[in-house]
Amino acid sequence: LFNPSSIAVVGASKAPGKIGNAIIVNLLNSGYGGNVYPVNPGEKEIEGLACYSSVLDIAGDIDLAVISVPARLVLNAAEECGKAGVKNLIVVSAGFKEVGAEGLEMEKKLISTCQEYGMRLLGPNVVGLMDTHTPLNASFANAFPKKGEIAFLSQSGAMLVAILDWSISIGLGFSKIVSLGNKGDLSEIDFIKHAANDPNT
Repeated sequence: LFNPSSIAVVGASKAPGKIGNAIIVNLLNSGYGGNVYPVNPGEKEIEGLACYSSVLDIAGDIDLAVISVPARLVLNAAEECGKAGVKNLIVVSAGFKEVGAEGLEMEKKLISTCQEYGMRLLGPNVVGLMDTHTPLNASFANAFPKKGEIAFLSQSGAMLVAILDWSISIGLGFSKIVSLGNKGDLSEIDFIKHAANDPNT
């Protein structure tokens, strides 16, 4: 999850200001050295990268898929990721249990799809994830922290962005930043356990 060799961005966009564009730009600007695959059936290329209609069209293994499509399209995207052998999902999309009963049902289906295919899930309803040592910025935040030794986990995306902006203003570094969101699968327990054994934290 923190050091993937390849990343697909499902719902990648050409339009500046769109979350699907910010994620691609952040991955490229963070210095991430692995393969980045934008997925959007309506585009041929995004930010200079060849664009795919589906994750199923990408040759080779995908360690991580970041999903940023409307909530109603997430289940189909997750299913395709499962069939493609993706190992980890970050579901940025909102519109799940935080909005009520219908969203809760969709979230339960998302979790069961991930379990069926053996994928780990961060989210849904997250800003994303960063690792300054990889380096990797798989988020739509408009800043990337200095390299440091503090891991920062936040359920609240607004709190995460506020602390990130503040940290840059005072020169504080982080090893990892994780937005937990709805915690459909991975929670603070998983990430605290990981941080305890992380030489960079």
